[in-house]
Parts: sequence; structure tokens; C-alpha cells
Amino acid sequence: MSDNQGSADSYWSANLRLIGVCLVIWALVSFGFGILLRPLLAGITIGGTDLGFWFAQQGSILVFLFLIFFYAWRMNALDRKHGVEE
Repeated sequence: MSDNQGSADSYWSANLRLIGVCLVIWALVSFGFGILLRPLLAGITIGGTDLGFWFAQQGSILVFLFLIFFYAWRMNALDRKHGVEE
């Protein structure tokens, strides 16, 4: 295995790890908090409604937008680290 191949493998490994973390956070917030844990979050109010409803309607969208910017920021850093930036 050449050094270039090792660098490509570490780049894709880090990329897939980042994607996995983002997907787990997204699933936890949208499916977990918005659907599965909604009855547990019903006693906590935010903005005049319960927290489970808030996550289902607005919180998951806000977290998703945060994840988009977080992913772009981390990928830019990863690209610079491996010398494949635009």
C-alpha cells in the first residue's frame, strides 16, 4: 500500500465517521426526541408548548440546519488536513 493510498483511506475513514456522528445526532433529535421520547418531554414547556412537540416541529429542523453548517466546517478542516481542499 502506498502512502497516498493510506492517506486516502484515513481521509475516507474520517469522512465516514463524521457522517455517522451527524446521522446519529439527526436521528436522535428527529426520531428520538420528536417521536419516541415525546411523552417523557411533555412536562417540559418551551415557547408555550411541550418540548416533545417543539422538537417534532421546530427543534429537529434547527438541529438539522446546525448539522449542515457543522458538517461543512468539519469537512473543510478535514480537506485542508489531507490536502484536498478546493
